[in-house]
Amino acid sequence: MRLFPDIFVRAERQMTHTPIPQRRTTRHGARMAQLLACALAVSMALPVQWAEARGFRFIRDTEIEDLLSDYSKPILRAAGLSSDRVTMRILNNPSFNAFVLDGRNIFMNTGTLMQAKTPNAVIGVIAHETGHISGSHLAGLRAKIKRDSSRLLLAQILGVGALIASGSSKDRGTKEVTGGLGKGLLGGSGNAVRRSLLSYRRVQESSADQAAVGYLNATGQSSKGMLETFAVLAQSEYFTARVQDVYTRSHPIPQTRIARLRRRAQQSPHFNKKDPARLQLRHDLMRAKLSGYLDNPKTVFNRYPKSDQTLPAVYARAIASAELGDLNSALPRIKRLIVAEPSNPYFHELHGEVLFKAGRAEQAIVPLRKALALRKNAPLMQIRLAQAMVGTRNRKYVKEAIRNLRRAVTTEQNALPFRLLARAYDVNGQQAEAQLASAKAYYYEGKRVDALRQATRAQKQFKRGTAQWVQADDIIRYTKRK
Repeated sequence: MRLFPDIFVRAERQMTHTPIPQRRTTRHGARMAQLLACALAVSMALPVQWAEARGFRFIRDTEIEDLLSDYSKPILRAAGLSSDRVTMRILNNPSFNAFVLDGRNIFMNTGTLMQAKTPNAVIGVIAHETGHISGSHLAGLRAKIKRDSSRLLLAQILGVGALIASGSSKDRGTKEVTGGLGKGLLGGSGNAVRRSLLSYRRVQESSADQAAVGYLNATGQSSKGMLETFAVLAQSEYFTARVQDVYTRSHPIPQTRIARLRRRAQQSPHFNKKDPARLQLRHDLMRAKLSGYLDNPKTVFNRYPKSDQTLPAVYARAIASAELGDLNSALPRIKRLIVAEPSNPYFHELHGEVLFKAGRAEQAIVPLRKALALRKNAPLMQIRLAQAMVGTRNRKYVKEAIRNLRRAVTTEQNALPFRLLARAYDVNGQQAEAQLASAKAYYYEGKRVDALRQATRAQKQFKRGTAQWVQADDIIRYTKRK
């Protein structure tokens, strides 16, 4: 699978979760455990297994993250949540889905971003997931899981006891009665708990829907995009929903859900409000960027033919050309983008990235500096610029690279910036700092032995009690504990 360039790094730290104990005493217990695991992902569309989500790559990109931040801030504010508390995370998955696993992250699939034709549609999705966070639905769901698991376990114990009693009974009639009771307890309790949990989920989904409309109204935005999204999902579910038992669904019936939302949404004075033209352009550029990097180049050129001279189309073709290694086509298209919008930092970033990937690290520095000057304090851009500088192996860029990386690692704590920082320190003759940065890189890569070795070497060269000594000591203590 083709991925974004180096800056779109693999998520180094796995999302934490509360494991679900797998009971093996009965078939019903195993089935219930699977259901509870699925229930942890409170999603907007068809639920995505959270275990599968942990295996996907996270896409990192300043342009897309800035746009999603602009989408989410008003909604989070309306919900009484701080935008510093909730982070939008992008999963490289082509399906249309979004979900929350805790109160601090909203996960959005690339498929959602690429299929949603308007900002309003994505904002509606964010509003729905914010409803889950604001309503503390995950905490409520976990509490119910705990209660229902206890109830299921009790029923299973009673059922096993009844079966044992039936086996030891000498009276055939008693054996048949108590045996039937035991089997009924084992079979019925699992179904009852399952239905109870699914009913609880349906209530939560409806609650998040209503909350989402409230947030959109409060921010002067339309709910039409959210309705259109649900209509698409309803169409895809049409045949299964007709034959599916309503009590075995985790989400409300699509038609009923849409009818409830439409009544309230159409009462809003903002229902027919359109997205601002500039916001729509940013949305179209985002979709073009995702297509350029994730789709097959042939698909990109078919979707954005040469006859389409809009900025998004040129953007997509420029990226696809660069991915094919065709710089003769990519660079003129990028320059055209920059001429059209010279103050767009992401066009300059693309220019530098393409040059860097083509082995022209020193040429990449100027456009990457320009990008960072236009979009200040962008950690991913700081890392990209430092990467180009370190790649030149020229000492005159080392100090600037170190400054950028030290700023970046305050928020971007994963292996890549620390690995680059180790190389920069090494070129600058700061061996102890290089070893400490290398220890941190190994730590985030999960290589405990290497992290311990480098941290031990580094610590010996720092004065006891200094910040660097303490950082090395933390790594040593943690890796030894593990």
